[in-house]
Amino acid sequence: MRIFDPHIHMTSRTTDDYEAMHAAGVRAVVEPAFWLGQPRTSADSFADYFDALIGWERFRAAQFGIRHHCTIALNPKEANDPRCTPVLELLPRYLGKDGVVAVGEVGYDSMTPEEDAAFARQLELAVEFGLPALVHTPHRDKAAGTARTLAVVRESGLAPERVAVDHLNEVTVKEVLDSGCWMGFSIYPDTKMDETRMVAILQQYGTDRMLVNSAADWGRSDVLKTAKTARAMLDGGFSESDVDKVLWQNPVDFYGQSGRLNLEELPGFSPSAETFSGNSVLRGGRQ
Repeated sequence: MRIFDPHIHMTSRTTDDYEAMHAAGVRAVVEPAFWLGQPRTSADSFADYFDALIGWERFRAAQFGIRHHCTIALNPKEANDPRCTPVLELLPRYLGKDGVVAVGEVGYDSMTPEEDAAFARQLELAVEFGLPALVHTPHRDKAAGTARTLAVVRESGLAPERVAVDHLNEVTVKEVLDSGCWMGFSIYPDTKMDETRMVAILQQYGTDRMLVNSAADWGRSDVLKTAKTARAMLDGGFSESDVDKVLWQNPVDFYGQSGRLNLEELPGFSPSAETFSGNSVLRGGRQ
């Protein structure tokens, strides 16, 4: 079984997670830019963060046999902070980089005018740079937020097949399906979706344009939720081909629109002195 996790925040995870993911079949990931859990105090802090996404984290993942890609954006939560919004002027520097496969996460958190402006501007950048867009729907009032999201996408001129609307549930999936956008689902231990609900949605709506992710971050989450969903699909009567479509081919097809995916096979972890800017994933020998 091969797995491509299309939304996972590996910066906040450990090397043990990378090893477990590789053992479970994960061979590629996309890490969307997001907030850090506490407020940034200036737009300058984004530059080091973006550099890490396209540099150190890509190197770190490769050491464990996983191809790492990322998306770049001002996230919806921080779009409300005037200390952060100047980063919008910095984004073009990064959106042309290798390994950047979409603009994201963009969209809504609290559905404020500030979020409207940042969302619209970043969809313009997606059009300008020929990139897909990964869109975050709000965790509160999700139905209204999803409808508003789709309205902004329609106004942007970005083709719906180049947009993935994420964090969906049973209430919002049909509207996104009808829009022509891709449908993203985050599988979590306690919140959002779980494996059983995801299988039921796939049974009702099919496997086309479906993206299943773990969205694992610094909170309670599980980097193996993609693999667990794959097993739940098989238990629910789906074929191995169906699983491969949802857990591999669909993310490849969506992010492949960027022209920047690198899916060449890598070996799993083996101790190596290879470094990135003088740093390796190894530590000193036993004393």
